[in-house]
Parts: sequence; C-alpha cells; structure tokens
Amino acid sequence: MTAQDVIADLMADAEDVDRMVAGLTDAQWATPTPAEGWTVAHQLGHLAFVFRIAGLAAASPEAFNALTQRIGSGFGAFDRAVNAALEEYLVLPREALVTRWRAERDTGAAALAAVPDGTLVPWLVRPIPAPVLCAAGMTELFAHGQDIADALGIERQYTDRIKRIVGFVAHTWEFGYQANDLTPPAEQFRFQVTAPSGAQWTFGPTDATQSITGPAVDLCLLAVRRRHHSDLGLVADGADAHAWLELAQAYRGPAGKGRAAGQFAKSTSDA
Repeated sequence: MTAQDVIADLMADAEDVDRMVAGLTDAQWATPTPAEGWTVAHQLGHLAFVFRIAGLAAASPEAFNALTQRIGSGFGAFDRAVNAALEEYLVLPREALVTRWRAERDTGAAALAAVPDGTLVPWLVRPIPAPVLCAAGMTELFAHGQDIADALGIERQYTDRIKRIVGFVAHTWEFGYQANDLTPPAEQFRFQVTAPSGAQWTFGPTDATQSITGPAVDLCLLAVRRRHHSDLGLVADGADAHAWLELAQAYRGPAGKGRAAGQFAKSTSDA
C-alpha cells in the first residue's frame, strides 16, 4: 500500500464531510454536536487543523518537529494544542471557514501524496509511513464527520473505503490501554468484520484465541468512541476482548466521555 493508494479514499471521505457542511445556515453552523461544547463549526475547524499539521509533517518535517517541541510531549498535549488552535478557525465567518477547510484539506492531501514510497513522516509519538498517516486522517474524518451527521440528523452512507479505518483500528488496538494506564494483553485480538458491501475482512493474527466480530462500521464507531458498545452489533469472544469493548480507541491521548448507552439507535449497520 502506498500513499497514492489511500489518497483517493481520503479525499472521497473529505468530500463526504464537505457535502454535509456546504450550504448550511448560520443556525445550523452553530448546532451543538454530541461532543460536549463543540458545534458543527468546531468539528470542521478541528479537521482543517488536522489536515494542516499532517501536510506540514509531510512537506516540512523540520517545521513539524519544531511545532511538536512547542506543544510538548506530555499526555494530552496534542489535544490541548488542537483546542487552542480552534480559536483561529472559529473567528472566521461561515463561508470563510469552509474555504479555509478546503484549502487545508487540499494542501495536506497534496503534501501526503508527494511523499516518496517508503519514507517515514514525523508524527506525534514517532515517525510513521505516509499511508498510515492517511489512514489516520480517514479515521479523523470518520469520527468528526459522524459528530456533524449526528448533529444535523444526516444518515451517513458508508462504503468499503472504511476498510482503511478498520486496518487502522487493528493497528492501534493498544491505544485504549495506554490511555487508561493499563497493560495490554500479550496477544492481539483477531478482528473479523463484515464490510458495507457484505465482504468479509479479517485483521490481526489468524491464530489469536480471542476475537471481535461484527459489522465493520460498528467496529469503527466503537474505536472512535462515537457509539457505546451496547448499541452496536459487535461480539467479543474472550475475557480480554470483552473488556476491550469498554476501552477501545483509535487515537492517542485522553479517551474523553464517549457516548452513553442508548444515546443513539441500535447499530447503524442494522438500518
């Protein structure tokens, strides 16, 4: 997998978010989302900033490293930096913020696409391959796009592009333990999920003794903490796998409150 392989999917997911916010009224722009204290405008500003720093990491590693040194490496430092940067976006009028989001999106994606195959890109904890950073960007779009959709009452149409995100969830399966200062199990779980198209995908060791099965969309919603596991169609086989349903997160830093049981209708994949 190269960055070019992922860029088209990344941009398609970004266009999905763009369609949700294009043409909103000022009142809709200020609609609260399920993320406490964040409106639709907050969500888009956050995404714009994420694309901005991803593009910086890809195009100018030295400048990115200088930025992370200013942010600091302590737990939650990046979250605090993101929240501080939001003010720069929130002061913009609605149309100007949409324009800024599109510019940051396009510039960031172009920078990632230009990274030579096999080159590592500096990131928050350690350098990672550009395709992995692209998958992380898709995960951000999935999570914050879901917040926007939930706030505006939009029913999202998921596609098999989500396979990139499932792979990222499997890659980051230990993050929830780290966020809660817990030691992960010695053995990774096997993830056996059903794609929106009905295809079957498997990630993780094929000989794992514990597993998570169910809809791919539900696994992603769980790992970005946009749905409570009791409202999803996931089945855990094994004590550690069952405990993971409470801990799962596909991002660094504090877990946040997540979503409460029963806050949303049962499994979106059932619709």
